[in-house]
Amino acid sequence: MSTTCSVFCGVSLDGFIARPHGALDFLVGDGTAAMGDHGYEAFMAGIDALVMGRRTFEVVMGFEHWPYAKKVVVLSGGALDLAPARARGGDVELMNESPQDVVAHLAARGFHHLYIDGGATVQRFLRAGLIDRLIVTHVPVLIGQGIPLFGALDRDIPLRLVTSRSFPGGLVQSEYAQR
Repeated sequence: MSTTCSVFCGVSLDGFIARPHGALDFLVGDGTAAMGDHGYEAFMAGIDALVMGRRTFEVVMGFEHWPYAKKVVVLSGGALDLAPARARGGDVELMNESPQDVVAHLAARGFHHLYIDGGATVQRFLRAGLIDRLIVTHVPVLIGQGIPLFGALDRDIPLRLVTSRSFPGGLVQSEYAQR
């Protein structure tokens, strides 16, 4: 069975997934744009595990409740205390490997549908040619600076639009697959 790596994220209209220090407040806006799950629950139902970077993990640890009922793999080159996440009910582990090795090790353990999260992590997996599906929801706000979803690439990555839809409050969600 092959492994699928997917991205599901909200971005400002100018392409940022978070403010420079990781704040996500602009994703909520005035509240109307954030109403509903916009397909997130259905997306998560098809995911076996999440792969995120250290900075994204640190942002998640600031949430009131642990948000995931799935295996979470945190990528970090340094030591990281996972005990607080585990105490909150998280099934969390640390890896320090290339994107290809992370996918191979998770696939060998039966995790074939991976949710890749976090700017630097998404960028690493894109450069490695491992992102199969991108679901990007644009929030109608310009924040001017922050953590970009996309970064420098060594080559073009042609995508095919699968679907696009709009929601009340001005959100526009587009799903792409690699050609």
